[in-house]
Amino acid sequence: MKANRSQVERALDAARDDVRLFLLYGPDEGASRDLAVRLGKALGPDAERVDLTGPALKADPARLADEAASISLFGGRRYIRVEPAGDEALGAIEALLELPAAGNPVALIAGALRKDSKLLKLALAHPAVLALASYQPEGADADRLVMAMGREIGLNMRAEVARRIVSALGGDRSLIARELEKLALFLDAAPDRRRELDEEALDALGADVEEGDLSRLVDAVLGGRPADADAELGRLASQGVDAIPMLRAMLRRLLLLAEMRGQVADGNGVEAVMGGAGKAVFWKDKQAVSGQLARWRPEMIDTAMQRVLEAERAVKRSGAAGLVAAAEELLAVARAAARMR
Repeated sequence: MKANRSQVERALDAARDDVRLFLLYGPDEGASRDLAVRLGKALGPDAERVDLTGPALKADPARLADEAASISLFGGRRYIRVEPAGDEALGAIEALLELPAAGNPVALIAGALRKDSKLLKLALAHPAVLALASYQPEGADADRLVMAMGREIGLNMRAEVARRIVSALGGDRSLIARELEKLALFLDAAPDRRRELDEEALDALGADVEEGDLSRLVDAVLGGRPADADAELGRLASQGVDAIPMLRAMLRRLLLLAEMRGQVADGNGVEAVMGGAGKAVFWKDKQAVSGQLARWRPEMIDTAMQRVLEAERAVKRSGAAGLVAAAEELLAVARAAARMR
């Protein structure tokens, strides 16, 4: 069933036995991951975590129910985290919810889901599921969020500094958290040892966070500009940004385009769909997303999503070799987009 953030947070923190599945979806996957972490903390440091993916559950729909019913080898608590996942995991979720007992809890991170998603419809209708959509904050809300995240680790900052970080990292909460942790380490900040984070401190770190702006890579690839995409890949790699954040940023945008393209297919114009997108589209990305929405057809979006997911699997399997494969896949997507003019 649909729940608000405070309801989901309380249920996660209590690891409630009556909730079999937490469906954490929406464009702000960083917020969804932060929520999933709370479940592990609630179960304790000795809890066993089982990681699965949507494609794996599609290949073996019974596995999720089996894992949920299994007892930890060490006799402690266990929980299951599924990421990435979407409608391909529907059969596995149905099998989970048919179990006679709750078993081990499941946190599923789904990213943006279409309104007609079968997984979403099932989750919203079932009493043993709590579903929450997370959206990237905008404007002053985003500034306040970054300032609050900074305070938790000992950083004080003005709204202008927070805005610079938000703009540079596209509102991605996970990337912002990592950037703040790096800055706290640089300033020797801690909750009991507060430090001021200002423009000078950002510059002194030697890596202007604006150079970590993944949206430029996303826009170059999906805008059909292979040369720009190649330059962005080189720049990000030189700054130490690994392939997974790049691929996740690309996947988030593709999922968003898929949902919005469905609305276009229902007879809505691009301008109308963009106008009704609200917080689903980060304010500074609206012009680029509008152009991509007009360019990308549903079947091409599906193909690109599969390529990005396969690239992520290659990175996880092959390390450095996977990074090269990921770059090649992103450039292939950019060349395909260039042919859509």
